[in-house]
Amino acid sequence: MKVLKIFLAIALFVFNAGIKAETIDAGKPADIVVYRSPACNCCEKWLEHLKTNNFNVKDIVSNDIQAIKNKHGVPQAIASCHTALVNGYVIEGHVPANDIMKLLKTKPKITGIAVPGMPSGTPGMEMGGQKDAYNVMSFDKENHYEVFNSYEGTQ
Repeated sequence: MKVLKIFLAIALFVFNAGIKAETIDAGKPADIVVYRSPACNCCEKWLEHLKTNNFNVKDIVSNDIQAIKNKHGVPQAIASCHTALVNGYVIEGHVPANDIMKLLKTKPKITGIAVPGMPSGTPGMEMGGQKDAYNVMSFDKENHYEVFNSYEGTQ
């Protein structure tokens, strides 16, 4: 009986230590590298969105964003105005920070997530009260797409 109590105490200690480590990691800012055009104002607004949502942003201004997209496998069908890299994933366009965090927590076997085009109401594309309905799409190296999250618009 005493051995069982010791075993349970050790197991409880290890379990609690694991929870604390996970909690600390969850609060740690994620490093993200963003490639954007020097002429794009909405990209700067998206960077601010990331910073206010606990991301450490490295901002790289480039005159050849398409080369970055090609290098990291962003399909033309879901391309947008900027490309980011975080923990081995590609983030394309005005993806909300909460979707990036969901990606980093769930770690699916995909290349990345994207918001195709530049829908009104996405982070960095705020237009007053106007919000387009849009999908955050996941994509892989074989150009398979799936809806990762959906947002409803307002009229």
